[in-house]
Amino acid sequence: MSDDVSDDAPRRGRTSGMDRALQILDILTERHQPMSAYDLARATGAPPSTVYKVIDELTERNMLSRSADGRAWLGPRLMRYGLAYRARMSAFGEAERAMFALNERVGEMVQICARDEGMMQVVAMAESSGPFRVTSDVGTRVPLNWTASGRLLVGHLPDAARVAVFREHSRPSNTGLAETDPDKLAAVSRRDFLDGLSVQIDTSEDEVACIAAPVRGQDGTCELTLSVVMPKHRVEAKFDLVAQEVREAARSVERALGLHHR
Repeated sequence: MSDDVSDDAPRRGRTSGMDRALQILDILTERHQPMSAYDLARATGAPPSTVYKVIDELTERNMLSRSADGRAWLGPRLMRYGLAYRARMSAFGEAERAMFALNERVGEMVQICARDEGMMQVVAMAESSGPFRVTSDVGTRVPLNWTASGRLLVGHLPDAARVAVFREHSRPSNTGLAETDPDKLAAVSRRDFLDGLSVQIDTSEDEVACIAAPVRGQDGTCELTLSVVMPKHRVEAKFDLVAQEVREAARSVERALGLHHR
């Protein structure tokens, strides 16, 4: 793919065809629906002619497909890549088994979360048995500072790196209760990671609590989290049970992978 600007333009201001392609793929993934080339051009800030060209090239390579009305959507080649990537994520497979077992034991919604740069993303979910629902679903991405899982996912980083991540990516939450100070977040993130448990209430959604534990990889980094998401009013009565069970679920994943961090 060609660059959007000439080779003699300053390096600082150039956006490559690869960058444009990734922008388009990211936007479609985040919005969960096909989009016209015009709407993608508006979303990326790129000239429509550039976006049309990138869409054509991605479609030719099956990275994108077109709906009946001509809008662009993710293509079948991406599914092949995703399945190959997921097949190698042995930690995910073990975490998924632990997620369903934990869901049965505590009777609450359980999520598996991972880090996507400055965001926390829900990668799997087991619904609660009752009517309780949250707006987050598989694929939902929120800033790291909004959730207990988000804090854990960077808790293994060195001090300066944690501060830098939160300084760049922290955002006020819709409830207005999420901490945004990078130094405070870095300190709490490290503490929670070492404790093996993180709790947040009302920061991403009103009246919703999140109790999460880290799943650590071979090198001790937080690869995934298991998170129990429940109504705030049930926390007092169930906290000890949920905290114990989510910790044990995370440990069971690590043991299944032959890891013994805790």
